Amino acid sequence: MAGTCWRFSQLFGEKNPVEEISDVDIVSAIEFDDTGEFIAVGDRGGRVVVFERSHGEERSEYKFYAEFQSHEPEFDYLKSLEIEEKINKIKWCKKSNQAHFLLTTNDKTIKLWKLFEKKVKSFQPGGKGNGLAVPSVQTRETVVAAVPRRVFSNAHAYHINSISLNSDCETYISSDDLRINLWNLEISDQSFNIVDIKPTHMEELTEVITSAEFHPVQCNLFMYSSSKGTIKLGDMRNAALCDSHAKVFEEEEDPASKSFFSEIISSISDCKFSRDGRYILARDYLTLKIWDLNMEHKPVKTINIHEHLPSKLCDLYENDCIFDKFECHINHNGGKVMTGSYNNMFYVYDWENDVTTAIEANKNFPTTKIRTYTGKAKTNTNEPLDYSKKCLHVAIHPREDFVAVGASNNLFLYETGPEDEDSD
Repeated sequence: MAGTCWRFSQLFGEKNPVEEISDVDIVSAIEFDDTGEFIAVGDRGGRVVVFERSHGEERSEYKFYAEFQSHEPEFDYLKSLEIEEKINKIKWCKKSNQAHFLLTTNDKTIKLWKLFEKKVKSFQPGGKGNGLAVPSVQTRETVVAAVPRRVFSNAHAYHINSISLNSDCETYISSDDLRINLWNLEISDQSFNIVDIKPTHMEELTEVITSAEFHPVQCNLFMYSSSKGTIKLGDMRNAALCDSHAKVFEEEEDPASKSFFSEIISSISDCKFSRDGRYILARDYLTLKIWDLNMEHKPVKTINIHEHLPSKLCDLYENDCIFDKFECHINHNGGKVMTGSYNNMFYVYDWENDVTTAIEANKNFPTTKIRTYTGKAKTNTNEPLDYSKKCLHVAIHPREDFVAVGASNNLFLYETGPEDEDSD
């Protein structure tokens, strides 16, 4: 890669392979703040762990900063439905003072958390003398406290799949299968429904919303993806209810390749704007697609992720893996994109120079499982796939070529550095 390659940086989580992995410890959300100095990681147990970057003389590394229980399991008695505590998404708010604010959500409830450092003080008795004994106050230690500032609830009938902050730093959207709501960060008891695709009769339902995100620059624009493989751009200046889209990004399917699984594998699991808002990155089951906001009829680049899986779709359907929702991310300058796969593999694509880096998030041999290819990634079709090992959740540093990947209950960090002998 022109003198640079990806290398292992850090690993957080249980390093002992003999230990039984608890389901509640599995990573379910990863998010950098807008400076890249903090990483928040959510798990299926409703916990959020925050890491802070410390800058040393030789290198910088992330260290534990805070941990708090964001959500607890609940039970909806009206619908006889158990609500999981699993953290679906985390979003950092723009920092305006010494405290940090972040939004977390499970299937039904969004919470705004305040993280701040506070000094723990103790009183020391005054000295004994002839005069009045005045006790003194001493600072014992500084701790990080997490306080829920607002709870945004009772606005979604279906599972929340996305939250996205607006560039105005005052509002955000949350989306479920059929609706997208607009919230003000200061108002927790009221939201505005800006997209509603629920039909009059549920048997007429043909698609669901899979993800949604605000444009990073223009506060009136947002996009949402669907299970039909389309991405729709909404403009809040046109109408209060944005059911009629401003643009739709959709690629026509080749009739010759149509099959029973076509609609399932074309469902978009995640979509992201580039930081300048020029491109859209979308991930479906088999591909990554990069769209130009000015060209709706076809993507500017299609990257095949699972080229060896089309022949195994029947098995994947039977074990439900065909419904796995892989996340995707695009780096600070839009030149590199990343997403995950099975066997704890994830891929970083320099799509402008056609360079692929395949990395296995392996806690036993983290530094020897990195391979860089020019052109198409080499896939060993004979290699058995472990569908239980998958990198669903990924994130890229907002200013550097530095990535975070969740694999089971571990968080892997990788960065670019000088080329070494481990690169092909």
